[in-house]
Amino acid sequence: MSSFSRFLVVVRGGGDLGSGVIWRLRRVGFPVVVTELARPLTVRRTVAYSSAVIDGRISIDGIEGVRVDSPAAAIDAANDGIVPVLVDEGIPRFDPEPSIVVDARIAKRNIDTTRDQAPFVVGLGPGFSAGDDCDAVVETMRGHYLGTVIWSGTAIPDSGTPGEIGGESNKRVLRSPTAGDLTWDVDFGDLVEAGQRLGTIDGTPIRSKLDGTVRGLVAPGPVTPGLKIGDVDPRFDPAAINHISDKALSVGGAVLEAVLVWMNESER
Repeated sequence: MSSFSRFLVVVRGGGDLGSGVIWRLRRVGFPVVVTELARPLTVRRTVAYSSAVIDGRISIDGIEGVRVDSPAAAIDAANDGIVPVLVDEGIPRFDPEPSIVVDARIAKRNIDTTRDQAPFVVGLGPGFSAGDDCDAVVETMRGHYLGTVIWSGTAIPDSGTPGEIGGESNKRVLRSPTAGDLTWDVDFGDLVEAGQRLGTIDGTPIRSKLDGTVRGLVAPGPVTPGLKIGDVDPRFDPAAINHISDKALSVGGAVLEAVLVWMNESER
């Protein structure tokens, strides 16, 4: 049994960044429970534990996630080494209570996270203040400070500009131009060209702005204007869609660092 098995972790949000956190913590032996929305808006669904909400289960780089329907079932699955995904917008009552809560919803603001939700609380990215509404903040912006653990203060404010990948930033991200019902013509890993129609929203075409690999597609269904709905990777590496990104692993490693620092200081 892992020496970490008595420290229950609740990760709020199983998107691609949250999944890097989930994977890192589960890999070293922490029991991890994920809470998610009934309709996740994750774009990189092939590497997100939130996909279990719709698909029932998902395996990411060797660690399996499954949808569960109660806190008790979540605890049982977590103790068996599986990542349980529970639909709940809050933090339900668990037995045992969580030792660690990670807000990985990447809302760019603090929705409802407070330091009293667990003995140790971590927030990812802008919107949190270490020492005020959480114990530690992890920097999520690409660049020199990505993956830094902040023990006092905030992360870099949201720039509104997507991080650069393969020399591209804004062009690689697809956003909904209108409200309506979204359907896709392409699938993950497909190679596409600039100008190609990738899908439609009530007949309005969604076109790629560059040549590349389809890396992210939000689940079909109703969308709102401006919502991030897709991602085209200019690096032409279809195999990468099935692996956690460098950014998510960096953020996950930072959360693991923060947790271990807290554990070491708690034992003094």
